[in-house]
Amino acid sequence: MARILALDYGIRRTGVAVTDPFQLIASGLTTVPTEDLWTFLDTYLKEEDVERIVVGEPKQMDNTPSEVEGAIGKFLLEFSKRYPKMPVSREDERFTSKMALRAMIDGGMKKKKRRQKGALDEISATLILQSFLSRKTL
Repeated sequence: MARILALDYGIRRTGVAVTDPFQLIASGLTTVPTEDLWTFLDTYLKEEDVERIVVGEPKQMDNTPSEVEGAIGKFLLEFSKRYPKMPVSREDERFTSKMALRAMIDGGMKKKKRRQKGALDEISATLILQSFLSRKTL
């Protein structure tokens, strides 16, 4: 089987998570400056067998799209041009940042490390991917 890659797309940074080849476990991979995301994806997708990309879908509490959705839409349009055969799924990412922060605190991460926004984005991507995997197996 191939891996599934998840992105918590942001204007400045994008959190990245990936499954194991059997698609059982979601793990944080890295955080990439969004301006370098294409370089990262081009390299990663050449080196690893990836069957699907999952991109977080930010929504407000009233189910309307979040402000960053416009940028995500542009990214997805370009992604479909660059990788026309790669399936893309969207996953609701409401509360992932809060859940990620809670996981950092509960895991004993020091306050100084928690201030590094990249760690939060990577954990958020992992939560997005885990949610997708859980839904996929139902």
